[in-house]
Amino acid sequence: MTEPCHDVTGSGPVLLVLPGGAGHPMGLGPMLERLAERFTVVTYDPLGLAHGRLGLPVPDQRVADWSDGAQRVLEAVLPPGESAYVFGTSSGGITALDLLARHPLRLRHVVAHEPPCVTLLPDGVRQRAALIAQLERHAPSLEGVPSSPMAVFVAHVLRPFTAHTPDRAPSSARLTVAAGSDSRGQVLHRTAELVAERLGSPFTEFPGGHLGTLEHPVEFADRLAETLVPEAPQGHR
Repeated sequence: MTEPCHDVTGSGPVLLVLPGGAGHPMGLGPMLERLAERFTVVTYDPLGLAHGRLGLPVPDQRVADWSDGAQRVLEAVLPPGESAYVFGTSSGGITALDLLARHPLRLRHVVAHEPPCVTLLPDGVRQRAALIAQLERHAPSLEGVPSSPMAVFVAHVLRPFTAHTPDRAPSSARLTVAAGSDSRGQVLHRTAELVAERLGSPFTEFPGGHLGTLEHPVEFADRLAETLVPEAPQGHR
């Protein structure tokens, strides 16, 4: 079994980052750079799309496979006796929830940002169908092997991940569910609030909308650091 693809930067306590979409960390550079001032940032690339595998055949994905891979990354990077912080957004937020439920050992605190578990909503079937239709309309052509991260996401990640129902775990006290302040009134903000209620975890808002990691990278990183480590010192290095 090959080692899951990941990158490491910065110093300090380990923070595992689980990107959204198909797991490609494109556009996250400014946020990761800011976080690397306080953490050893480990960015997981579940399909290896940023490591030379874009354009290769991809099967339909399973949430459990992504969280198992994330656990293997943590086993590879965590020093003995230490535990990690975890941040996941969108599909990565769903992975973070499953990682906490299935592999809670050595996790200090998890932040799941706008996980699209829309089937939890009272009108979840309709909302899921609408979300899938909207993203499929804006996706590149899906003929043949998807050749962009967005196409891979729509073809092989979107449907199985939006059907996922998170499990409540005894470790839910170490979870914070977040949504973007600009997402208020939207389906994924409602979903995040419901996930927090279902799992008995705190809910908070982060800067921007669903793509707040790209829209406000520095402010988003600082809010994340404050959520994971209250009163964390500015600038670890």
